[in-house]
Amino acid sequence: MRKIPRTMSTQHPDNVASPFFIQSQCFQGADEIKEAYYVFSHLACQEQMWDCEGKEVNEFVIKELLTRYPRFFEKNRIGRDLFITLRVPNPTVEKDEAKILLEVLESIPRSYDTAKVIYGDDDIAPIYEVILPMVVKAACPNRVYHYYRNFVAGKEQMQICPRDIPIKDWIGEFKPKQIQVIPLIEDVPYMLGVDSIVEEYLKDKQLPYMRVFIGRSDPALNYGSVAAVLAIKVALQRLYRLEQKLGIPLYPIVGVGACPFRGNFRPDNVQNCLRGYPSAQTFTIQSAFKYDYEQEQVRRAIEQVNRWQRGAPAPVPEQELLVLLEKLSTAYRKQLFQIVPLVKHFARYIPRRRMRKLHIGLFGYTRNLEGVNLPRVISFCAALYSIGLPPELLGLDSLSDGEWEKLSSFYPGVGEDLSTAAAYYNPEVCRLLPAALKKSLEKGLSRIDYRCDQQHCEYTSRIITRYSGQNDDGLADEIIAAASIRRFLG
Repeated sequence: MRKIPRTMSTQHPDNVASPFFIQSQCFQGADEIKEAYYVFSHLACQEQMWDCEGKEVNEFVIKELLTRYPRFFEKNRIGRDLFITLRVPNPTVEKDEAKILLEVLESIPRSYDTAKVIYGDDDIAPIYEVILPMVVKAACPNRVYHYYRNFVAGKEQMQICPRDIPIKDWIGEFKPKQIQVIPLIEDVPYMLGVDSIVEEYLKDKQLPYMRVFIGRSDPALNYGSVAAVLAIKVALQRLYRLEQKLGIPLYPIVGVGACPFRGNFRPDNVQNCLRGYPSAQTFTIQSAFKYDYEQEQVRRAIEQVNRWQRGAPAPVPEQELLVLLEKLSTAYRKQLFQIVPLVKHFARYIPRRRMRKLHIGLFGYTRNLEGVNLPRVISFCAALYSIGLPPELLGLDSLSDGEWEKLSSFYPGVGEDLSTAAAYYNPEVCRLLPAALKKSLEKGLSRIDYRCDQQHCEYTSRIITRYSGQNDDGLADEIIAAASIRRFLG
C-alpha cells in the first residue's frame, strides 16, 4: 500500500506576500518548479498539485525537478516519498481546454522514462494520479481512466502499419499501465451524491484504494460558506459509509484555503480544521498559508497535519443539515445578487499572483451562478473583504434562534470561523448597500462574538471613500494593504 499524503501544496493564488525565490509579484512557469522543491524541502509538504488547467504549464516538471535538485530527490523519491499530482482539464465542461488533457496524459509515460534514467530502475512511477475537476457523474473520471489505459499505455501493442512491428518495439514500453483518477466534486448537488458517483466509478475496477477530492471554495461561492461546510460534512459521512460497504479505502481530500469563506485553514488554525473534518485524509496547503506567515510557523503547522491521525467523521443528522443548507443558500444567493456590481467593480483591481490564461469572459476563468458571471472565488472574496463586507455574513439572518443552536451543534467551529471573518467587517460599507441588506447583515452579526480590526477598517474606509467619490487612483495599493493585515488576498 502506497503512502497517502496528508498535505497537498497547491497553486491557488490567494497570497498577499510573494516568496523569496520569485523575481516578481506574479509566479511565472519556472517559479513553480522552484516552488515544488521549496514546499517539499523547506515546508515538509508531502504532495504538490501540478495545475494543468487554465494556465500555461510545464509538462516536464519531473525532469526539471530531478535534474535541478538531484541530491534532494535522490533521498526523497517522487512517487514513493513525495508526490506530484496533475490537475487536468475536464473535457465534458472545458471544451476549449479539452485537448490539453490528452497532452498531459501523454506526458505521464515520458516522466516515467525520465525517472528510470535518473534513478536507474523502473520500480516506481513518479506520476500515477490525476485530479479531474468539476465532476458531475462517474463517466467523467471513467473516460480519463480508460483513455489513458487504452490509448496512452495501451497503444504500445498496436502495429505502426500492417505487417510491421508494434509501437512498443519501436518506441519502448509505456508505463505506468494505468493511472488513478481523483474526481474533484465542486457543486453541492453532486457533493451530496458523491457516494453514488464513486460507487458507479468503482464497479468495473479492482483498485486498492481511491482518493476523492471535495471542493470547498466553489460550493461557498455558489451556496454560501456555512452551507458549503454542511454539504461537506454530509459528503464525508456518505463517503465513510460507502468505504465500510465496499471494503475499499476511500481517502477524502478537502480543498481548504486561508480565507474563512474558503475554509479558514491557516497555520494558526489547523487544529480546528482537523477536528472539523476528522475523516479527511488530505488538506490543501494554498499560497496564503505558505507565504503570508513565517516559514517556521508554516512548517510546524504542516508537520502537525502530517502527524494527525485520520478518524471517522463526526456523525451528523443529514436531513436536518440539508434543511439548514437550503435556507442558508437561498438567503445567501438572494443577497449576493444585490451586490454583484460591487464585486465586479473591485475584482478588476485584485492583483494577479499566478499567470493564468484569460480564456473565459472578462475575469478569465469565471464562475457562473444562475446566469450571472462572477470572478473566481479568490477575486470574489478579495473584492468584498476590501470594502469591509466579508461574504461569510451573507444569508446568516435566515435562521431562527433554534436553527442557529442546531447549526452550532452540527458545525462546532462556526463561531470561530465567523468571528474571524466578522473582525474585518466595516459598518461604513452599508453606505453602498440596499437598506434591506443592511438590516440582514445586522441581524446576522448580532449572533457573532467578534472584535473589529481597526487597522483593517481604516484601509477599507479609504477604499469605500474612493469608490463613493468615483476615484479609483491608488485603489490597488489600498487593497493590498488591507489584505496584508488579513494575511490572505481572498
